[in-house]
Amino acid sequence: MKIYLASGNQHKLSELTIALQQAELDGCEVFSANLIGGMPEVDETGDTFEANAIIKAEALRLQGPKDAFYLADDSGIEIDQLNGQPGIRSARYAGNNCSDQANNEKVLSELKEVPEEDRGCRFRCVLALMGEGLTKTFSGTCEGTLLREYRGSGGFGYDPLFLPKESESTFAEISSEEKAKISHRARALRYLMEYLRERLSLN
Repeated sequence: MKIYLASGNQHKLSELTIALQQAELDGCEVFSANLIGGMPEVDETGDTFEANAIIKAEALRLQGPKDAFYLADDSGIEIDQLNGQPGIRSARYAGNNCSDQANNEKVLSELKEVPEEDRGCRFRCVLALMGEGLTKTFSGTCEGTLLREYRGSGGFGYDPLFLPKESESTFAEISSEEKAKISHRARALRYLMEYLRERLSLN
């Protein structure tokens, strides 16, 4: 089973690659989209994480081998006080091609008057796996709180502001090993691993 990762985001690509390698699935090989021309430009026109993940997986599948599988990720942060926003617009909340800092500053401004006990939020990740006659999605979430100030220098996106319930450190402060245990992407990946193990065992 060959799986091409449909992502141009190096942080996501690294997390997905490590997780798949750690699972040690016999008969499963993981490849970068760069081996088949790179991740194409995609208009994420879906109104859910599931829809956008499928759009990205399908875009790479159209330029790759027909007998391979394609794995895409769509994820973001949902803030209760903002009615679930930024959601699917997490990477471009402050505008197209904006920086992580711009997105974070916009969120901080909008929640300026919101007390700590009402700053609940979650990271959500949906993975879409596509192949010949196959489309499956796997979802994971990580509940937490959005802080008022940045903490940590690791991670990306909203990580310096996100304090998960399972830790006293933000996603930008914890180790990659700890993040791989509790993150939204890690939880979605567990469901994917279960599916892949079952599928490989049947072949």
